[in-house]
Amino acid sequence: MEPVDDSVLIVEGLGPEFYDAIVAASAVVCASGGRTGHMESLCRSRGIPVLRIDRADLDDLTGHVTVRLDRQSVTLGEADRPQLSPNSLTVTSADLGSVCVVIADATDVQATNALVPRVEQVTSFFVREEFVCLSAGLSPLDALRSGEAERYGAAIGSELCTIAKELLPGQRLVLRLLDLRSDDAAQITTGVVDHEPNPDLGLHGARWLLEEPHYPRAFQALRAYVHERLGPDADRLSFAVPFINDHHEFRRLRRHLDLPDDTPLSVFVETPAAVHSAPEFCAAGAAELFVGTKDLVQFYLAADRSNHLVASSYQTRHPAVLAGLGQVVVSARRAGTPVHVFALAADLDHYVRHLPATGFMMCTAEARLLSR
Repeated sequence: MEPVDDSVLIVEGLGPEFYDAIVAASAVVCASGGRTGHMESLCRSRGIPVLRIDRADLDDLTGHVTVRLDRQSVTLGEADRPQLSPNSLTVTSADLGSVCVVIADATDVQATNALVPRVEQVTSFFVREEFVCLSAGLSPLDALRSGEAERYGAAIGSELCTIAKELLPGQRLVLRLLDLRSDDAAQITTGVVDHEPNPDLGLHGARWLLEEPHYPRAFQALRAYVHERLGPDADRLSFAVPFINDHHEFRRLRRHLDLPDDTPLSVFVETPAAVHSAPEFCAAGAAELFVGTKDLVQFYLAADRSNHLVASSYQTRHPAVLAGLGQVVVSARRAGTPVHVFALAADLDHYVRHLPATGFMMCTAEARLLSR
């Protein structure tokens, strides 16, 4: 598929194979997936609206179409331009403490820092290694299997340096280490990827990082490239471990990656086990806790975040979810460890009132709302 700038991408379901088309699109229309799915998160980070319609209606959407998100409709041809709804947020950026913005590439940093008025509380940017791979046209499994771990690490390092150069004074960049589920990996890998009946609960995140013998060489090459190109500013880049359950995995991964004691490593809390382990993560030296509510909600409530059929059960404010979030925040604050909680725009007001977090994570779309 050849990307067309400012087009409306119409596809049955969003996957990593559509990365180039997604970032070029002005809107996406699809028939499956949830609002917090992996590629839907990419759309939100770029401010690309996603509309879901019945699969049977997809083939009729050809030529010029008008997407009406206010009415959740897609119209063939022209449609009246709607009145913009007012910003419904009552919270301001000053209420949020530190703000970490989730991005896909350097243009998202540029867009965030160019906001008028600028969100002064933006102290960090958070990028997934798999999105960096897609931006660079890389397949991590192909690279690692072909013995090109060092070349892969240098390529990721080059992309990170490009992003880091867009940082303003006092801002930093956090890389979430590779967290590629088998179903997504199968779409961007030329070789065979082992089939898993439930990829969300399979071999990915910290589990995969610990199993992969070539990844430490890639990671070392990444760090060496960044230190050579950025010099002292290399300290503005830090790393976070995805999909990890306890401090035992955290310590094992530090050893596996051969991280020096003075190199900070953060933890992404997104399983109930990780919630329970928050005090131990802090005691083990986690530099920061990032709470990934998108996965955490689906695991607490057994509601697949990529399945629109159970969207009504995927409740970001469910008492069990809020209890888990509160437990992480309290544990981190007691230990003096910074903690950022991811929040959708619809939840920002509620989370700020109920969670004494030191900061929040959000996509660029939410940052724009705050700026307004």
